[in-house]
Amino acid sequence: MRRRALQVCPTPGCPTLTPSGPCPSCQAKRKQARPTSAQAGYDARWYRTQRAYLREHPWCECAEHSSQPWVMRPRATEVHHVDGLGPLGPRGHDWSNLMALTKRCHSRITAREQPAGWHDRE
Repeated sequence: MRRRALQVCPTPGCPTLTPSGPCPSCQAKRKQARPTSAQAGYDARWYRTQRAYLREHPWCECAEHSSQPWVMRPRATEVHHVDGLGPLGPRGHDWSNLMALTKRCHSRITAREQPAGWHDRE
């Protein structure tokens, strides 16, 4: 059986050699850096708000679909925070800060608003 050559950890600035993927210390740092969804405010209260909002706004409200007649609009499946701060922001559950979107539209808008140039990949 052939052995694979060791590779440098893919984390920028880490010189550790690993069999594949990030080294154990970089993996541990990644897990600590990102909060769980509940810690980010996506808890039972948020899901109640989301369900109620989608019940009142069943069609996609993005700029692309809002110009279409309601019978042609796709059904909304997700709720977007216009201010980008999520449920923990000052207007996290304020309906004037929410927008009903399809998965595709929500991903597109979020990628455009995210740092690190994700929108350049469209």
